[in-house]
Amino acid sequence: MSEGLLALARLLAPEREEEDDDDGQAEGLGSTTSRAGPGSIGALPRAASAAAPTQVKPGISKEIWRAEEVPEGSEADDTWDSREQPEYEILFKQHVGAEDIFLGMSRKDPSTACCEDMLIKIKLPDTKISDITLDIREKVLDLRSPQKKLLLPLPHPVDTKSGKACFFAERDTLEVTLKMQREFDFINFS
Repeated sequence: MSEGLLALARLLAPEREEEDDDDGQAEGLGSTTSRAGPGSIGALPRAASAAAPTQVKPGISKEIWRAEEVPEGSEADDTWDSREQPEYEILFKQHVGAEDIFLGMSRKDPSTACCEDMLIKIKLPDTKISDITLDIREKVLDLRSPQKKLLLPLPHPVDTKSGKACFFAERDTLEVTLKMQREFDFINFS
């Protein structure tokens, strides 16, 4: 039985040349554990680490992350920007008709699950419409003016092509209306 264990040990451990220990004994199976120390934990022998070339799979670059992993709008977030964030309010809107109010023919209810649009009201005092830069993405609203900066993650994905914005100078308010695109809207609006 001891021959079987020795054969298994030779199979699992790579063969090495026999060297003399400090005691003058040849290195065998029992003496390998006595030579192990804290520096040998997790490290490869130098010959093995130098011989193993680094393999890079085709199509994989040395980037730390992919573009899909970066949150949308984070490239525009500047923590050193001293402009203050304006006051804003997010409201939800739904289109209702007489059949919804009086007859109850649709499945709409007053909850936000049945809303089609998102209305964002942003207070911009002492701002002209020509000074406002507005960028709408699927999940982020980015607004810049000389005094204010707003990078707002949106609660629901929106359609970037069908939004509208109106600036009311008498109230110093910008109102942005965006159509929401949610995953289960076909259930609520069918």
